[in-house]
Amino acid sequence: MTSSSTDEQPLRRALELAREGVGLTSPNPCVGAVVVDAAGSVVGEGSHTYEALKHAEILALQQAGEKARGATLYLNLEPCCHQGRTGPCVSAIVSAGIGRVVASMRDPNPLVCGKGFESLREAGIEVSVGLFEKEARKLNEAFAKYIRTHTPLVTLKSAMTLDGKIAPAPSESHNPTAVRAASATQGWITGEKARAHVHELRHQHDAILIGVGTIIADDPLLTDRSGRPRRRPLLRVILDSRLRLPLHSRVVKTAKDDVLVLCSSSDEKRMRDLQQRGIRVERMPTAEDGRPDMQSLVRCLGEMEITSLLIEGGAAVNGAALSSGIVDKVFFYYAPKILGGTGAVPLAAGSGFSRMSDAAYVKSIELHRFGEDFAVEGYLNDLYRD
Repeated sequence: MTSSSTDEQPLRRALELAREGVGLTSPNPCVGAVVVDAAGSVVGEGSHTYEALKHAEILALQQAGEKARGATLYLNLEPCCHQGRTGPCVSAIVSAGIGRVVASMRDPNPLVCGKGFESLREAGIEVSVGLFEKEARKLNEAFAKYIRTHTPLVTLKSAMTLDGKIAPAPSESHNPTAVRAASATQGWITGEKARAHVHELRHQHDAILIGVGTIIADDPLLTDRSGRPRRRPLLRVILDSRLRLPLHSRVVKTAKDDVLVLCSSSDEKRMRDLQQRGIRVERMPTAEDGRPDMQSLVRCLGEMEITSLLIEGGAAVNGAALSSGIVDKVFFYYAPKILGGTGAVPLAAGSGFSRMSDAAYVKSIELHRFGEDFAVEGYLNDLYRD
């Protein structure tokens, strides 16, 4: 069924409410709900958060009370019809006497996926689906990947010059303080607006991944400094095959059970040193090049209910992630600069793809402007396979 133009405003509001759950719902989806009575008045609203337990539909129906009878319920996502941490929302919708449901998309959860809508129709409720589907899918793309594969949505993020360089030729100094001072002197690749947006990206993710080489060179914090609330801290994941992570690094000094080091080392003393500082250390299978196996990495994170991973690595980590096929999405920031030269660091190291026909192909591209900089956002994998 096709939604009317009068459905647009309340459904936009439902999406707005759903976005309030970013950072607060994982591993659940972000859902917003709006109840509108026959006179066109909003009589109930709800936004889901994991800790508050109740789903958005239940909150909106409770707020509406008896005014829900004969009203229209607007949702960005199909209501659940199975018993999970809470009872099925479909049953509550039917009991409340809702006359019509307008939703943006089906739930990608195989336990629901169309069954919720079917149950509503069987109960005599009119159902319309598809308005603002693109926006709704993007909002819950991490949930869609995780609920089907039990592995996180993986986004490769990088900032680079127009000629694809992520850093000048490496400095001879490996002193983090000296490197940070040099960065302050030489300037960042991108401007303030793009760098501020990086923290918005971090806020949208459950975990961030980096290689130990970048820790040694730059000594980053790897935290979410968006200022927005989140249910659990951003998990800082470090690929460190030989456990070279400096104990004086800022990541180690600020660790509060939010740092995971993945290694292939058998150095028990080094592992204890890190664990005593509140760092979780896990041994991972290695790939042919001796580095941690990336497919095993995402499976490990999935077991921890990590639904989204942001890779902010250097050339080696970027190359390994791309060649392993774990990358679902890219978000590349470009500055209007050209480094040139043979020593500047490229986006991805390693053997790459030997033929153009094998190259990673980015689809559904969107462009974003951040002052003088711009960003390319696109997908390598189809997250919604209907």
